[in-house]
Amino acid sequence: MTSLTQRSSGLVQRRTEASRSAADKEHSPGKEDQDLRPGEDQGDVDGQDSKETRLTLMEEVLLLGLKDREGYTSFWNDCISSGLRGCMLIELALRGRLELEASGMRRKSLLARKVICKSDAPTGDVLLDEALKHIKDTQPPETVQSWVELLSGETWNPLKLHYQLRNVRERLAKNLVEKGVLTTEKQNFLLFDMTTHPLTNNNLKQRLIKKVQEAVLDRWVNDPHRMDRRILALIFLAHSSDVLENAFAPLLDEQYDLAMKRVRLLLELEPESESTKANANELLWAVIAAFTK
Repeated sequence: MTSLTQRSSGLVQRRTEASRSAADKEHSPGKEDQDLRPGEDQGDVDGQDSKETRLTLMEEVLLLGLKDREGYTSFWNDCISSGLRGCMLIELALRGRLELEASGMRRKSLLARKVICKSDAPTGDVLLDEALKHIKDTQPPETVQSWVELLSGETWNPLKLHYQLRNVRERLAKNLVEKGVLTTEKQNFLLFDMTTHPLTNNNLKQRLIKKVQEAVLDRWVNDPHRMDRRILALIFLAHSSDVLENAFAPLLDEQYDLAMKRVRLLLELEPESESTKANANELLWAVIAAFTK
């Protein structure tokens, strides 16, 4: 998720430089990102992308799961639905909209603590704003695990079915179409027609795959708290959504084995203890705990 940056003598030169400096401040990535995404990490900013090609965690996970030519996810993947809801909670946390309630004197566990709306400022993303409204309006608050189930529609309580976010994959795919990453087609599957979204911007997906690969290979730091939070969340949620293998498929055997070994190291971390370390995002670790317990 990135943004474009805009880059004689005497008084004229000074005025020109001043004008450029002012323009840089108005269009700098930091200002745009603060306005659009307060509380979000910016470690993965790449100056080659425009603002329109910034992807949310949900879009990145879906893009990893989509078959390039066919334009749909595997029919056998029953994990991605809940994984995308986990992405939403982390995305809202990184943008400064959600947090966990205080652990209190009894030191409640991450999964026992309620999700609190920290700010109801619109995010500019319809799905995120819809989830945020549900969380803000719900009293008493619910836990991370409950919200993943409610937003997925996996509840036996008919009074809570209205929390379900419907057609999430299709809506995310349409977002990616608007961003020029996918296109829309109709395919016939004998008994029915299905809307599909084949890949059109292969460069962006390759950069996404490279980013995931580098996080566990060339840029491996062996400390989750030194990793960019978005990359860390992407690795966990892509694994939980059963799409992480797609990012590692192009690797050589030795690279693949090393990448998976390091992913397993991350999966073996104890979220409770990691969440107590300096600058840790507790809600991020609560979502990780919900998917790795």
